[in-house]
Amino acid sequence: MDPSNMDPSNMDPSNMDPSNMDPSNMDPSNMDPSNMDPSNMDPSNMDPSNMEHVEPSLKLSITQLNQECLLHLFSFLDKESRRSLSLTCCRLRDVYLDPCLWTLLQFHSPSELRRANYVLGPSLRRLDITWLSSRVKVCNVEDWLKTQFQKDLCSKHDTLVSKFLERVCSMCPNLQFLTLSGCGHISDQEVTRVLQCCSQLRCLRLENCVRVTDRTLQALVLHGAALHQFTVDFCRNVTQEGLLVVRERRPDIRLSAERSAGMIPDIKPDKKTQRPLRRTLLQKVLMFS
Repeated sequence: MDPSNMDPSNMDPSNMDPSNMDPSNMDPSNMDPSNMDPSNMDPSNMDPSNMEHVEPSLKLSITQLNQECLLHLFSFLDKESRRSLSLTCCRLRDVYLDPCLWTLLQFHSPSELRRANYVLGPSLRRLDITWLSSRVKVCNVEDWLKTQFQKDLCSKHDTLVSKFLERVCSMCPNLQFLTLSGCGHISDQEVTRVLQCCSQLRCLRLENCVRVTDRTLQALVLHGAALHQFTVDFCRNVTQEGLLVVRERRPDIRLSAERSAGMIPDIKPDKKTQRPLRRTLLQKVLMFS
């Protein structure tokens, strides 16, 4: 056969082999999508660069989350970060003021109690006030031995912890764990008040609180019905007799009193007894001079 004698108009398209067809000559407008089989499409062969980016139809803002999710997110932030985030909108402010968010509070100095970056409420379960500054040594000096400079230094914070504990007594009745360390200005009165108002208190830790005496131990026996652990370390005005009373009347309490009963308590010297002592020391100095 002579190929030059072949008339293309007489060719039957049904006899054409699709495998021999050139895809570049195919007209996409003639393709019927209804005849395409989706099962033959392999996603692994798709080129991501040719895919058109589709914007999501739903945009979710943080304020559209429910209260439980927002409380969980806030729980990962510290006090100051929570307060800063709450200033952005009313919705987050409501989350910040939710008492359920504040189950734990930790303070590392009395000055932190002045900051408005926390919320007291019935959900508070644990409270820690720990002051490890060198100023604690000044607070632990007996009042009759302090200089005027030391008194002025203590006057700036001597009532901070006491007033804060008064608020805790009135607003946090479900408190279970309390730690007061280095709080040299709290007395038996504040601790007794906490024991009376927070009836669910299970653990009480007092460390280096020099004004705590045996009266706190007596209040512990009377009002600490739910208490299981009591620590009174480095509290020099607690006596061995007071600790024995606690062990006898409340044997169920795990009691720890490291160096408390073995330290020298605060005893204000009598002026009458000090005069002969000064004369004796002066006589010794004159004898050996």
